[in-house]
Amino acid sequence: MDLKFEAVVIPVSDVDRAKAFYADTLGWREDIDYSAASYGEAIGFRNPGSDSYRIVQLTPPGSACSIHIGKGVSYAEPGSFKNMHLVTSDLVATREDLVKRGVAVSEPFHFGPEGKTPGLEPSRADYSSYLTFDDPDGNTWVVQEIVKRLPGRE
Repeated sequence: MDLKFEAVVIPVSDVDRAKAFYADTLGWREDIDYSAASYGEAIGFRNPGSDSYRIVQLTPPGSACSIHIGKGVSYAEPGSFKNMHLVTSDLVATREDLVKRGVAVSEPFHFGPEGKTPGLEPSRADYSSYLTFDDPDGNTWVVQEIVKRLPGRE
């Protein structure tokens, strides 16, 4: 069986604010912005329908997996998703880009003998250095540095 992980529904309180953050601030590609009303208008209904459903799909640059945000698409509480992972091959450059975009991003950190430790992992070992940022609702993203993937993950 061949299965691909395609999308994650992220709970948000304000679709337009979240869309602006992911698309405009982070630069993620907007794939769709669909609502019951927009579908009704597209096929010529006079009274196109409810505004109770809207889905926006956004995709990080280089990713095969997207996120869905919207109205009527999740029962989870906005801000309740924590530690969703993004991967970069250059944590320093990614942090610089996020800062330039106005994102409140943590300093890099790694896990040493004493637990969470400030700074990049000293040898820059793959899978070992991180930073974090939140979306406007408090959903938390972790960015992990990986240059060479483990066998079978290329």
